[in-house]
Amino acid sequence: MNLTLPDWIIIIAYLIGCLAAGLWMRKFVRGVEDFAVAGREMDVNLGIASLAATELGLVTIMYTGQLGYEKGFAGSMIGVIMCIAIWLIGRTGFVIGPLRDAGVMTIPELFQKRFGSRVRWLAGLFVVLGGLLNMGIFLRLGGEFLVSATGMPPGWLEWVMTVLLGLVLIYTALGGMLSVLVTDYLQFLVMGVGLVVTSVLVIDHIGWINLVQGLTTAWTGGGAAPSVTQMAAHPFNPFHASSFGWGYLLWQFALNIAVATTWQTQISRVLATKNADTAKRMYRQTAFYYVGRFLLPGLWGAAAFVWYAQQGGLPKELTSLTAMPHYLSLVLPVGVIGLVVAAMLAAEMSTDSGYMLTWATVIYNDLITPCLRKPLAPKQQLLLTRLLVLAIAIFLLFYGLWYELPGNAWDYLAVTGNIYLASVFTLLVAGLYWPRGNATGAGAALILGAIGPLAFLLLGRTYPIAPEVAGASSFGLAALGMIVGSLLTPAPSTQ
Repeated sequence: MNLTLPDWIIIIAYLIGCLAAGLWMRKFVRGVEDFAVAGREMDVNLGIASLAATELGLVTIMYTGQLGYEKGFAGSMIGVIMCIAIWLIGRTGFVIGPLRDAGVMTIPELFQKRFGSRVRWLAGLFVVLGGLLNMGIFLRLGGEFLVSATGMPPGWLEWVMTVLLGLVLIYTALGGMLSVLVTDYLQFLVMGVGLVVTSVLVIDHIGWINLVQGLTTAWTGGGAAPSVTQMAAHPFNPFHASSFGWGYLLWQFALNIAVATTWQTQISRVLATKNADTAKRMYRQTAFYYVGRFLLPGLWGAAAFVWYAQQGGLPKELTSLTAMPHYLSLVLPVGVIGLVVAAMLAAEMSTDSGYMLTWATVIYNDLITPCLRKPLAPKQQLLLTRLLVLAIAIFLLFYGLWYELPGNAWDYLAVTGNIYLASVFTLLVAGLYWPRGNATGAGAALILGAIGPLAFLLLGRTYPIAPEVAGASSFGLAALGMIVGSLLTPAPSTQ
């Protein structure tokens, strides 16, 4: 174990403080609207902290570190694309403006007003399916980071995951979005300190010039010593065919426009804001954060590549996914590692809490509520939603233990998100901006849009499918389904 007594004190103090803050907010929860969207009273600053904290989890640290290890600084290009997409949405208000003005709690709820209850239910099913599969690897990757960075025995991984999930479950199930927002703010502050401190220590350890020269030598091979490992991807040019390439990056731009407008964990923050203008300002001011979200952990991964290359190669027990956290265990001095682990726990807890609440809200609001003959009483609504949070936690715990990734972590997350992102994005755009769109086109878009991502997940290990092909095809098929299905059937009766 690399943790000393001061490290444990920092970690335990943080966990107790976070749990206490989350439980304290329970007394302000009066109904499902408070539980799911915090009474729609979130301001810009709290929205920025909550959005940033939720979208930076330990899984984020792991897959960005893996991208840095495999692709060098070019791996951070995904963060630049995210920044551009979110800033454009915040500047124009595209989709998020009218969505917030609609006063709904979830995206599928809007579809009932436009396409009917059947489309709402089907959309809710795809949102939950894509979201839960996407989140399924969070605990496994988070546990692997903690085990590698702290020197815990590998057999502790499942127990670490279970305890951490249990803490998050307690305050999320009791306080809902109010607890999530308060703990997100605390976690945002701790994460910020942890990211900066770790980055400074990594640069001090590896040396900036040595890092750049090491990546260059690993790519060109010119004059390289035999101990230097070759890098397969161009470490500085993301457009190079050996790196991402143009096709992959174009898919990522389309994907991130869809994420910014339809990813329910982000949209839940939009729907919790005071008004549409607050939502747009939140997006604009959070956009540049996404560059750092990819660049800093990517820097750690790139440094890990150079370090292990200069030591003779990556040890056999490590992979491109676990190399970065293991490298940090060598870099972080005694005492500091406690702060960094607390920051990583903050990242994991904020993401898990926000995601569990989001998917539970969609299940309750869009899968269960439309099937009820009469509305539940307010206390029954809260109890049911809390039980759904518990059920999701149990699913995540078991799914995360056995699923094997068919490729790197980022590709898995992008493709599973595409199960619903492309189709729901198509429905949102058509529902808000194309009066000719109808329920038939919406149903066709939902079904066709899921074909590529599901094929990647189910057949990817036997018949390899390029992630950009699986992802990009979902956008094309969803648009085709909406256009053809709508034009071949009668126009909506409201026209």
